[in-house]
Amino acid sequence: MSWGTELWDQFDNLEKHTQWGIEFVERYNKFVKDRTEIEISYAKQLRNLSKKYQPKKNSREEEEQRYTSCQAFLAILNEINDYAGQHEVIAENMSGLIFAELSRYIQELKQERKLHFQEGRRAQQHIESCWKQLENSKRRFERDCKEAERAQQHFEKMDNDLNVTKADVEKARQQAHTRHHMASESKTEYSNVLQNFNKEQHEHYYTNIPNIFQRIQDLDERRIVKIGESMKTFSEVDRQVIPIIGKCLDEITKAAESIDEKHDTQLVIEAFKSGFEQPGDVEFEDFSQPMKRTVSESSLSNSRSDGKQESKGGKSKGKLWPFIKKNKLMSLLTSPHQPPPPPPSCSSPSAVPNGPQSPKQQKEPLSHRLNEFMTSKPKIHCFRSLKRGGSGPEDFSNLPPEQRRKKLQQKIDEINKEIQKESDQKDGLMKMKDAYIKNPQLGRPETVDPKLAEIEQTIEKLRQESQKFEAWLAEVEGRLPVRTDQPRRPSEMHELQSTAVNNCAQDRESPDGSYTEEQNQDPELKVAAQCEFDDEFDDEEVLAAIGTCKAMYPFEGQNEGTIAMAEGETLSVIEEDKGDGWTRVRRNEDEEGYVPTSYVEVYLDRNTKGT
Repeated sequence: MSWGTELWDQFDNLEKHTQWGIEFVERYNKFVKDRTEIEISYAKQLRNLSKKYQPKKNSREEEEQRYTSCQAFLAILNEINDYAGQHEVIAENMSGLIFAELSRYIQELKQERKLHFQEGRRAQQHIESCWKQLENSKRRFERDCKEAERAQQHFEKMDNDLNVTKADVEKARQQAHTRHHMASESKTEYSNVLQNFNKEQHEHYYTNIPNIFQRIQDLDERRIVKIGESMKTFSEVDRQVIPIIGKCLDEITKAAESIDEKHDTQLVIEAFKSGFEQPGDVEFEDFSQPMKRTVSESSLSNSRSDGKQESKGGKSKGKLWPFIKKNKLMSLLTSPHQPPPPPPSCSSPSAVPNGPQSPKQQKEPLSHRLNEFMTSKPKIHCFRSLKRGGSGPEDFSNLPPEQRRKKLQQKIDEINKEIQKESDQKDGLMKMKDAYIKNPQLGRPETVDPKLAEIEQTIEKLRQESQKFEAWLAEVEGRLPVRTDQPRRPSEMHELQSTAVNNCAQDRESPDGSYTEEQNQDPELKVAAQCEFDDEFDDEEVLAAIGTCKAMYPFEGQNEGTIAMAEGETLSVIEEDKGDGWTRVRRNEDEEGYVPTSYVEVYLDRNTKGT
């Protein structure tokens, strides 16, 4: 099956077909180029995706990498990066093995096709030239034959005419003979040209054209084979990276299987465990005896007495501080913070001694009370610093016990690493000094002494630092006694709360006044701040009585921090009125609170009052 024999007369169609074949190769090559661009773009987008979700340095995401799920996600991001690299390999191989190769082959194909069809056109032009020559020879032979025949007829006419002279007849005979001779030569020429044309035509259609068409057919078949090989390479390029992509997918599966929910939940416990005990049972409060009811456990007096008893017993009381909202915290800090009620019946302000209209002491400036509060207990540096996650104290006393223990242990480990590093450096310098002593040509030994002294000082400072943190760690773990601080008067706590607490916590209040937790607030610092307030009340010592007072009116004591009293009852005074209208009293050494100063008649000890 050959184009030269089957398609000997389809020169133009073969030219169109081969041109379409080249255009098809160019189209396929353009497809490969577009696929290469897609692979490059896809690989770039995958790399950008992996980079986008990589944890940022010195951020919360970097701390989250201790969880197995986060570690698995990080492994997936790395595998996606490798996956993108394989797509870059696909693009590179397609560009080099297919696109570049086909581009070069297309140029060669066009050049070869051009040569073949130029040769075919030359053969076609040659056979057409032979045909024209044959036509010319044929027409000349035909013309000469007709002229010879006319000359013969004229001669015969002249020969039969009696009136024509003999000379004219001879001339007509000579003319006819000449024409016959010319016709004979034209015939011979025509015969030769015809034989030559038949020979050329046979060679053209049976030799030249079949050879040219066969070469064109081979060219087109090579084109088809090349396009098939390129398509096969197209699949092999993908197939070569499948094992590596499969390994990437296997690693992703392995990362997913490495997630350990138990390990992650244990890390949550280690991260947020405070070390405090769960709250104990709430005691029953008997309201059936309004005059002598038991003070609420959350009141100041009960908190103080319970704190003292429990400190003596060595057991910590279960607190409800993790669940205390803003209003509850304010009540604990400031009870009683409302103005005292007026006496039930009084004809004139002077009728009741020490009544509400009596002269009051000038209030202490708020800035003095705030400064006194801020310096009375070093563990509370600033509410806003605790709330905003600012730098806490060096001993991490602003953290719950368990978190504080972890931070101290971490600090000790870091110091020990620094000590080990300095010790290694010291050992290296000692070896260098020994080498200088043994071989003075290397250097002078005394040049090492300043550096050794500096390292010794650094090691000593680090050891002192380590001992300091170990002492704090021992305190947290219960091996050392915990220091206590003197408490503050609740009325002063109210003054401080009105400025420091409200101003520092204003960002946590919604417009309607409700309490809301801030999103970026550190839970450890928030819990630590609340714990410090609880310790402020639990660690308070019992105050000595400075006098007595007699109740002139009954008082129900319904507010937090107050105490009920009956008319005519005598109570011990443990704290004098500071100008806020309240006097702190005690009943039977086990119940204390505040009563309105205008409701009682106070008898202070002379020695105490003088003092």
